[in-house]
Amino acid sequence: MDFITLNNGIKMPQLGFGVWQVEDDQATAAVAKALETGYKSIDTAMIYQNEKGVGKALKETSVPREELFITTKVWNSDQGYGNTLRAFEESLERLGLDYVDLYLIHWPTPEFDNYIDTYKALEQLYKDGRVKAIGVCNFEVEHLERLLAECDIPPVLNQVECHPYLAQNELKEFCAKHDIFLEAWSPLDQGGDVLKDENIQKIADAKGKSPAQVVLRWHLQNGTIVIPKSVTPSRIEENFNVFDFDLTESEMNEIDELNKDRRKGAHPNEMNVR
Repeated sequence: MDFITLNNGIKMPQLGFGVWQVEDDQATAAVAKALETGYKSIDTAMIYQNEKGVGKALKETSVPREELFITTKVWNSDQGYGNTLRAFEESLERLGLDYVDLYLIHWPTPEFDNYIDTYKALEQLYKDGRVKAIGVCNFEVEHLERLLAECDIPPVLNQVECHPYLAQNELKEFCAKHDIFLEAWSPLDQGGDVLKDENIQKIADAKGKSPAQVVLRWHLQNGTIVIPKSVTPSRIEENFNVFDFDLTESEMNEIDELNKDRRKGAHPNEMNVR
């Protein structure tokens, strides 16, 4: 496993395990398999409705708590200072934990304009030692600029949709300038066209690896944190086995050139669902 050091000095595994769209009754087995495989970082959220399932796997694992890195998120309908503090306690109870390693704002929802107050609640949780690090999801440059101007503690990362067809180059550049890591959700394009791309398939064949492994390796070598999701044991293992090969500079450039700025998910300025 490769680790990155966040801007507050905390170390985080660069490869984690995501549980978006995993049913609560499936999450326990999926997370248990991930932990058995060697993943130490688990990413969930209140809105995924599987924190209890994740928590059950965490309770049953033999991996010491201090070796785990657990992330969850405050949902849009719980934004605001007081609401966020309450939502955090509810997430902790479902997870069965005394603290989480990383707490994130799930979306900026700019129409409602609550993300500054919400982030100030995250800052308080951090100061109180209830979370080891705080950050955001799906923030555009304009949202990050305001956050950095009006809040005291810079986010450690920004979790956004990112894959070879949506490289997020401008956002990556801004985040790097401000010592904020980019974390990719849907790093494999939700198993879509990216994995069928003939350029990626060609590189995979040359490396003796799967297209998914090649894409994950591209993310890692770009310094991006990744959280692929699967409930299939063989895929969970496959996605983890990406540390025994490297992509050449020309292969990295070839994948870089695939960018289409094409999203699968909503644009953050238009995602105002509560």
